[in-house]
Amino acid sequence: MELSAQETWSRLLEQARLELSEATMRTWLEPAEPVALDNGCLIVSAPDQFAVEWNESKHAQLLSRLAFQTFGAPLDVVFQVQAERTQRPQMDFFVAPPPTPPSGAARMATPLNHRYTFETFVIGKSNELAAAAAHAVAEAPGKTYNPLFIYGATGLGKTHLMQAIAHALVERNPTSRVVYMGAEQFINEVIESIHGRTMPEFRRRYRSESDIFLVDDVHFLEGKEMTQEEFFHTFNALHESGRQIVVTSDRAPKEIPGLEARLVSRFEWGLVADIGAPDLEHRIAILRKKAAQEHLELTIPDDVLRFIAENMRSSVRELEGCIIKLLLFASLKHREVTVELAREALSDKIQQSQGVLSQLPTAAPTVDRVQEVVARRWGVTPEGLRSKSRTKTVTVPRQVAMFLARDLLGMQLVEIGQAFGGRDHSTVIHSVGKVEHQMRRDRPFRERIELARRELSAP
Repeated sequence: MELSAQETWSRLLEQARLELSEATMRTWLEPAEPVALDNGCLIVSAPDQFAVEWNESKHAQLLSRLAFQTFGAPLDVVFQVQAERTQRPQMDFFVAPPPTPPSGAARMATPLNHRYTFETFVIGKSNELAAAAAHAVAEAPGKTYNPLFIYGATGLGKTHLMQAIAHALVERNPTSRVVYMGAEQFINEVIESIHGRTMPEFRRRYRSESDIFLVDDVHFLEGKEMTQEEFFHTFNALHESGRQIVVTSDRAPKEIPGLEARLVSRFEWGLVADIGAPDLEHRIAILRKKAAQEHLELTIPDDVLRFIAENMRSSVRELEGCIIKLLLFASLKHREVTVELAREALSDKIQQSQGVLSQLPTAAPTVDRVQEVVARRWGVTPEGLRSKSRTKTVTVPRQVAMFLARDLLGMQLVEIGQAFGGRDHSTVIHSVGKVEHQMRRDRPFRERIELARRELSAP
């Protein structure tokens, strides 16, 4: 079974999200549309020549690499101008008033993924609370669970639920004014408004012209004092007028370092719901749902779906990506989809998954061992990690050691603080958040930590 241009492009976007920021995705790649897939070349249209040149120079090579990793075959991604689209959307949303705006108000159009609806969301034990809350918000926005704060690791469905709320509201009331954006875009808008002296317009747009306010990855507000100030007042204005607020994050409000206490308090006014990793039955259900969506029930046997679910235990995105890679592999090899074929097609992913599992030690290392390994790899002493010194030479490895103590040992914040010279839990939260933030943006730093993790996880 061959994939269409649309299906191929959708899978590439899912993989690109793992390496590019949400702002980049929404600005440059999501506005683009697949045109044709032929002879190892995917042609994609962009709104204008500027977007074409930018995507060609910044993203074409990355997308070709991701295509080979995803589908197991070379694929060139070529951008061209789409004639009927002459304007590039501004970042995460744009104001597009119809010829006769209802009630004189501007209609806010949002770049939502058509796949992210309640109908396509698979509910299991790990996400049932968040899903139920999202349904309640969609049924009665501003009445219950306001705000709704959803948190969890990447690829588990936070954005899916958030966009499902927006889809449901717009379907019920097409004139609803929905603002959906990433926190990074909110930060950029604040900066641009300050420099352009357009803060009154910025505040009016967000505080007066929206019925529901959805912000993804709110943890990016950490340490941004001016942005947090504006977000705080925007939150208050919307909440006091009974309009719905939904935000997502990769951690709970209290665990976001550099977030003002008053924002933490407001995020906890409504409901804080987490999404965890799916268990085996949930993973099988997700794969069956995906197969049904793509009309592949007769193509992929149940034993193959179970095989994938048993061997892939990370994100929902990776589970769904396995199906696409398997189908392409079967098409290229002209073979039926079987467990043996799945084992061959997904060997790299299975080895990676099993490698992570095999790295888990039979007995967890001690915090002393964590300090010893990190100190040696960063060229300091374990005593230095426990000292009161605040020099960068010691501060960075201390933060790394705290992160690994939390990540590998599951230690409580207070316990970690005591193990590192009697520091308080807020210092530990800040340290863990700092490392996570740096790992997302600095690949050599992330790889250095992974080497330390592997040494600590070795049996």
